[in-house]
Order: sequence, then structure tokens, then C-alpha cells
Amino acid sequence: MSITVNGLEISPAKIEAEMPRHHDARSPFAAAAHELILRELLLQQAALLGVAGEDEDKRIHAVIAAQCPVGEVAGQACEAFYQSNPEKFSSGDMVAASHILFDPRDARQEGEVEALAQQVLNALKQAPQRFAELAQQHSACPSAGDGGSLGTLRRGETVPEFDAAIFSLEAGQMADGLVATDFGLHIIRVDSREPGRTVPYAMVKDQIAQFLQHQAQSQALNRYLQTLQEAADIQGFDLASADPLWLA
Repeated sequence: MSITVNGLEISPAKIEAEMPRHHDARSPFAAAAHELILRELLLQQAALLGVAGEDEDKRIHAVIAAQCPVGEVAGQACEAFYQSNPEKFSSGDMVAASHILFDPRDARQEGEVEALAQQVLNALKQAPQRFAELAQQHSACPSAGDGGSLGTLRRGETVPEFDAAIFSLEAGQMADGLVATDFGLHIIRVDSREPGRTVPYAMVKDQIAQFLQHQAQSQALNRYLQTLQEAADIQGFDLASADPLWLA
């Protein structure tokens, strides 16, 4: 059964030609058909409103601009968004960390590797200044060449167990025990810490205004498209099963 929009057919060939643009969709066919239906509805509105021009995209954007007007975002709304979403405007804590990695998958038995790791950890507790030296001797990580240094890390940049360990330590502190991850056993030291910083409102207010403006435009367009779909006679396609689409 073919798809028609207010009596005008959307051919299978047209849907097939549109599908490559939706290859990541759950159903490329449904996504392509849905977008073509929305485009047809907007083009029909352009004809009703007398929007001229041979370029379909320009006519569609003219209809959207006319039917989905959005006022300027108020400064109070921008400031309220900034105050309500502090995590979006923070650089986050950072630490400079070093480690010595013992990999149980090497030639030794796992128990021997753990015993060696504990032996090195005990030695470092007695002589912390030997960290770089022992990292070069024992670490299975490429960072061994840099004395175990991993540089500066942000939250979430390492595996969860390692992440939790480095962000629980103070500058200059070494983890009291071995830390196990999927990579092996780690001796971990935090070399320095830098607390997160909040970006001042003045530096981001324009970006917030643009974001809120775009959000308002998307919501207005969604409402308008929903109205067009509800009023249209669409045959051969179940809109209820389609994922929502926004044209911009």
C-alpha cells in the first residue's frame, strides 16, 4: 500500500532514496517515510500560505519561521538556567596521578604477581621517594618510562575503580592498598589536585540564550508539526509507531 498525504502520494522510490540519510535510525524505512510526510505537510502549507520559490527547503523554512515564531529569551530565564544547572558550567576536579601496574596476565602466576605488587607497595611505604624508580622497574604500563606519571585526569576518564581511588586521595598521598581493575593491580599516588571551577555567568550567558532559543524553537516546531499531522489525511503509514522527528 502506498503512502498518501492529503491525497498526494509519496512513492516507494522517494522513500528508498531518502533512507540512506537515516541509516542510524531504529527503522530507516520508517524514519525516511516519516520525514517525507512532514516535508510534504510543510510544502502543502507553503502552497496554502502562498509561499513562492522553487527551492523546497527555503519554502519549508519560510513556513516554519512564519508559523513557529519564538520571542527573545529573557535574561532572567538565562540566569535561572545557569543557577539550576551548576554542573554544566563547572570544569570539574582534576588530579595529576601516577601508578605502577602489575598485570596478572604476564608469565608469572597471579599469586606471584600479587605478592610482588604487595612487596613493592610495602617498599614504597618505607621509601616513597622511590616511586619513579620502582615504576620504571616493575610497571606493565607504558607510563613506566615517565616514572608512572599519567598526567592530569578528570573524573570519568579512567575505569571506575581507578577513578574512585584517585579522587579519594589528597595531593602527595598514596593509596594504602593495591587497587584492582580489569587491567591488573595498581599502586596509585596522587601528585597534585586542582579543584573544579565554575565558569562565570557573564562568560556563558550568550551560549545559554542560544540554547534556550533553540530549545523553544524545537518545542514550537514540534507542536506545529503535531497539529499538521492530526489535521491531515495520511494513509499507508502509522504515525503512532514513528519516532519523533524535528526539521530545522
